[in-house]
Amino acid sequence: MTISFGRHLASSAAIASQPEWLITNGIGGYGCGTVAGVLTRHYHGLLVAALEPPLARTLLVTKVNEAATYLGQVYDLGCDRWADGALHPQGYLHLESFRLEGTIPIWVYAIADARLEKRVWMEPGANTTYLRYTVSRASAPMALTLKVLVNHRNHHHSTQGNDWQMAITDYPQGLQIQAQETVGPFYLLSETVLPQPAHTWYTGYALALESDRGIHPYDDHLHAATFGPTLAQGQSFTLVATTDAAADCSGQSALLRRLAYEQHLIAQGKRAQPDDAPPAWVSQLVLAADQFIVNRPLVKPQAQLEATTLASPPHPDASPSASSPVAGTGDEGHHDQPPLAIGKSIIAGYPWFGDWGRDTMIALPGLTLATGRPTLARIILQTFAPYLSQGMLPNAFPEGGEAPHYNTVDATLWYFEALRAYHQATGDTDLIADLFPQLDQVITWHCKGTRHSIQVDATDGLLYAGEPGVQLTWMDAKVDDWVVTPRVGKPIEVNALWYNALLVMTEFAGILGQPVGLFQELAAQTRQGFQRFWSDELGHCYDLLDGPAGNDSTLRPNQILAVALPDRALGEPCLRLEQQRAVVDIVAQRLLTSHGLRSLDPAHPSYQGHYGGDPVQRDGAYHQGTVWSWLMGPFVQAHWRVYQDADLAHSFLDPLIHHLHSGCLGTISEIFDGHAPMAPRGAFAQAWSVAEVLRVSALLRPFLIDQ
Repeated sequence: MTISFGRHLASSAAIASQPEWLITNGIGGYGCGTVAGVLTRHYHGLLVAALEPPLARTLLVTKVNEAATYLGQVYDLGCDRWADGALHPQGYLHLESFRLEGTIPIWVYAIADARLEKRVWMEPGANTTYLRYTVSRASAPMALTLKVLVNHRNHHHSTQGNDWQMAITDYPQGLQIQAQETVGPFYLLSETVLPQPAHTWYTGYALALESDRGIHPYDDHLHAATFGPTLAQGQSFTLVATTDAAADCSGQSALLRRLAYEQHLIAQGKRAQPDDAPPAWVSQLVLAADQFIVNRPLVKPQAQLEATTLASPPHPDASPSASSPVAGTGDEGHHDQPPLAIGKSIIAGYPWFGDWGRDTMIALPGLTLATGRPTLARIILQTFAPYLSQGMLPNAFPEGGEAPHYNTVDATLWYFEALRAYHQATGDTDLIADLFPQLDQVITWHCKGTRHSIQVDATDGLLYAGEPGVQLTWMDAKVDDWVVTPRVGKPIEVNALWYNALLVMTEFAGILGQPVGLFQELAAQTRQGFQRFWSDELGHCYDLLDGPAGNDSTLRPNQILAVALPDRALGEPCLRLEQQRAVVDIVAQRLLTSHGLRSLDPAHPSYQGHYGGDPVQRDGAYHQGTVWSWLMGPFVQAHWRVYQDADLAHSFLDPLIHHLHSGCLGTISEIFDGHAPMAPRGAFAQAWSVAEVLRVSALLRPFLIDQ
């Protein structure tokens, strides 16, 4: 798939500064910016290093302002917006084209009869960014002036330089920069040209998108070095920004490594697809999927220590063997799995999210199984298993080594679905056997009761969750003490997931020769109790039962998961066919948009059609009408199930495929406005958004008539 733009990008600063690009390194570090080069976010930078992978993300190198001297004339190629409103320089005017080569952004500047190309990428597994400049056409030498602007701050924050003095010293092949005595250094290196040190603060960068978000909209950056290579036609120069003093400075070898890495990902992805020649956009999303995969250290977390001291409640009516380890069964091909050297996780979204339990489990099937990386799926599932505590997975891993936050009711239930999908794809029964005792304990804790009043109601088999001041479902916006959508009670998608988990446990227990009776009984009771969600008067399901104000009839998209789940191989759906069709129809008519499902019916008085403003305004709209692209996956799956028309169902994905050419190029945004033109908002690259398009497209393509 070619994502490219021509000369029209230079028609205005507004056009050139809208598309964004993203590069990543697989350990939580990243770089991002606009095509024009103008900074519009706190997060824009060439090297945002993960100093404690995958977190402690720190802006180190912000940008390089380039100028080219050619045939006696100087051409400024950078672009900056200042606090007084001035836009200077305006290098986008020289931008002839822009394209993605895999995930590598490439700028092509027209300078008289010459052409200058710039590429930017990161080294996998290292906090290292490469910038490579190539003169692909010229009738005379071109002298470049490359001013490197640096910083050292949390990527969420801004800087006021004032009298901040950084230590900038000579280093072999470049410069060492130490922002403060208490932090580690980073380096600006080159294989061919030594830089000239500098120390000038550039103050008052105006960040338009932060202003729109009600965040402090100004930033300062330090001009720390200037590189001055002169290049003839066909020659290249590579600048290396890194925390690794021994980083490879050869731009050519680093580029070949990056290209080989991405070609390997594409080849894996093609082997996993249900057709021999998947559409080109699939390969682009396979690369986008990899951008969310990160290392997470394997440590013995507090949850595991806690599990050794907390008394486990007895499983209701369970035999002693139901909680005992299971051994000796399953796929022989998986017996010799080596111990993990490093764990893996999934960044929920760029530029601001870390790795979250819920997001990881929802995204896992699409990011790993649909891309031909089942071993990666296994490692992620193993990485998260030790964090199970009182039957719960953590919602988030905070910065600074704090204890994980156990404030989600559905992350653990999504873990069951991710494990089911993995087992279906691989037949790896060894992993099921290893994890079964912990899964069994999850069911036990939910039956007995765990944190935040999460407990099965014995009268109807439905799962209750919530207490004042806590947001437990995926609709989790909170401003200070204001929980925008508290949903205390029995949320519909949580109970669809609970039913699914019970069916999964029935299947796993049967495979492993363990008792299945209890899981079957719980599932049957839950399925019967689930009919309470249906309302003939409404013509659709309640969003929540037994809340503080009774049953909530608000039309939200959560009920679509009651149609998409469970997998039909596991057992009977929790809604009758005519109910399923009614749910799909009402969601399609009232909540469906080009890029996903609205989080609230537009007819509701609390509906917000625009996501923007200060944090209170944004969080107030987050689940009150804002469109969520990840929900397109379950909607498409549900539509196919009730109408059995794969081509029709797959057609709903077309606008999200077109979206790869807008927003952050080559990936999919987190959210969109509920009102037309439904502009992308929120995180510009979201894991579960990419994952669900990959997953459901792979699911449907074998059934498509019009390939």
